[in-house]
Amino acid sequence: MSRSLGIPVKLLHESSGHIVTVEMKSGELYRGNLLECEDNWNCQLEDITYTAKDGNVSQLEHVFIRGSKVRFIVIPDMLKNAPMFRRANEKIKGKSSIGVGRGRSAMRGRGTGRGTGGRGGAPPVRR
Repeated sequence: MSRSLGIPVKLLHESSGHIVTVEMKSGELYRGNLLECEDNWNCQLEDITYTAKDGNVSQLEHVFIRGSKVRFIVIPDMLKNAPMFRRANEKIKGKSSIGVGRGRSAMRGRGTGRGTGGRGGAPPVRR
């Protein structure tokens, strides 16, 4: 089954080789070099600074993190200039603004939507 990856997953893959911070659902923090990541957010980190819920800090060499236990991942700011965002901006700029966000009614024209025609004819006029 072929699926298109969303921007968050693509961005996670782009951050391989950079220093990231991973916060777990339990409140623990891992900050280290991201070696590898998977589409389900499973991650391998090395040279980690681990901060426990109670604030104790320790150093770890290598960690594998299960993606379903991750609350969020902080990635480097430099990735905001990643090529994937340039392509997305070009697509947005290329579209005309006519009818954006208006659904099918913009295609039909104003006033030809609900309440006209149908079984009962024209709706009654209120005075």
